[in-house]
Amino acid sequence: MLLSIKSWLFETPSKDCLASYAKSGDNRYLEQLIALYSNDLYHYLVTQSNTHLAYDVSQQTWLKVIEKRHLYQAQTTPKAWLFKLARNTLIDEYRRQQHFVELDENTHLAAQNDKSENNLNSGDLTSKDSHIGSSNISYEALDAALKQLSFVQREAITLQQEGFSLTDIELITQSSLETIKTRLRYAKQNLKRLLGANNEQA
Repeated sequence: MLLSIKSWLFETPSKDCLASYAKSGDNRYLEQLIALYSNDLYHYLVTQSNTHLAYDVSQQTWLKVIEKRHLYQAQTTPKAWLFKLARNTLIDEYRRQQHFVELDENTHLAAQNDKSENNLNSGDLTSKDSHIGSSNISYEALDAALKQLSFVQREAITLQQEGFSLTDIELITQSSLETIKTRLRYAKQNLKRLLGANNEQA
């Protein structure tokens, strides 16, 4: 009896709570969603903008979850659906503020020369990218290099580090698989070049 009461009081959030929330509208499932994904969602947004805008867009995103829960389809990855809402909300906010964000599919290498709109973060720093992820690269140097990537490059590599599959990134960014692969390839090349330049100056 004690065990059942304890499990009820400290219920472990379910990975399917978005489907449950979409179906029932029960705020208990919304609270589970927030517990599961709010930190990751905020981290993604702050790498794409700044702390103030990330907080604002995060709050707007959760309001949209409430408004659009009926649009969620259970076969979709819950986290990917949430990130798609957040991304669209962020871009809408940038447009409202008349802040230009380069989303041109053909612009792969322009980022390093345009620092005004470069605000993303994170990467798929696998063993193949040992130069990027090596211990002699400081967090500050990596952060500075990431911020010199274009919006779409930084976004793609951020989402991959978040653990999203290429299929998930397709859903979130509404881009083709080949476009995503190209963005990731150029992002990693640019990071290696930028970090290599930093090493030479050190």
